[in-house]
Amino acid sequence: MRKKLGIALGILILALTFLAGCGNSTPAAESGKSADSGTMAPAQTAPSVPAGNVTIKILDVGQGDSILIQTAEQTVLIDTSDVDEQDKLRAELKKANVGKIDKVILTHPHADHIGGMDVVLGEHEVGEVYDNGMPSTSKIYLSYRKKMKAKGITHGTLKAGDVLDFGGGVSFHVLWPTESLQQQGQAKGYKHDPNNESVVGQLVCGNFKMLFTGDAEKKVESELVQTAGTGLASDVLKAPHHGSKTSSSPRYLKLIHPSLCVISCGEGNDYGHPHAETLKKYHALKAKTYVTKDNGTITITSNGDGYQVSCEKGDAQ
Repeated sequence: MRKKLGIALGILILALTFLAGCGNSTPAAESGKSADSGTMAPAQTAPSVPAGNVTIKILDVGQGDSILIQTAEQTVLIDTSDVDEQDKLRAELKKANVGKIDKVILTHPHADHIGGMDVVLGEHEVGEVYDNGMPSTSKIYLSYRKKMKAKGITHGTLKAGDVLDFGGGVSFHVLWPTESLQQQGQAKGYKHDPNNESVVGQLVCGNFKMLFTGDAEKKVESELVQTAGTGLASDVLKAPHHGSKTSSSPRYLKLIHPSLCVISCGEGNDYGHPHAETLKKYHALKAKTYVTKDNGTITITSNGDGYQVSCEKGDAQ
């Protein structure tokens, strides 16, 4: 009898270990509407046994942003680069063997972040599309919204406090924009500042964290320093605004304190991205820095305990 009880107990322990995820977050925004929340909520998840690796690719798509996230259960795309970089996006998605895209997150409606939606919606099955909840008169924005509606694709908006489940124990905790900013943005005559309306969120997988920043500038960074504080701490920083000097303020970087910074920008771009003063700040943190224009697609993998980084060419700066 004791032997049988021991065998049964062993089977139960193995089953519980198998079912355990990479983080213990509970999704709060998985429908076409964002969940209600009163305050900003940096990730405070307790680490557990990883269900598998998360792979994050900063795609080499020229002067724009497009980040591919693959977990054990889902494929997620954050931004889609620019209209004139669609061929690069198409090639990168093909190279990564991307079929269905479960979630698309569009940080803000500038062309260099939403310009590849024709490729995404026209050539891939898409589950859900999320944005920052701000209205826009952009022709690209209006066009993809029309195509989404025609295809019956779920549309959701993200605000501070929302949490998206990426599957495999990986979650995405939204830090910006706030609900009050979204409400202000609906008012007639409101002067929009798309960069500073960007979705900012933290990906969490066990002990591993990565901060995604869109094009948020110093104004938003100052707000996040006050509201998120030490919750900003992350292993990896996706550099805001393509490494522009308009972002990456010292106090903000000190709280994040990343060991790795990744920058998405195009070779010979008209803006001089990344700016030398921004790179100097990252070097002062002793953070390894990779730039798509020099390193090609940058790949980060984690099993919830540390991470590995590789690139297609060149070395870290």
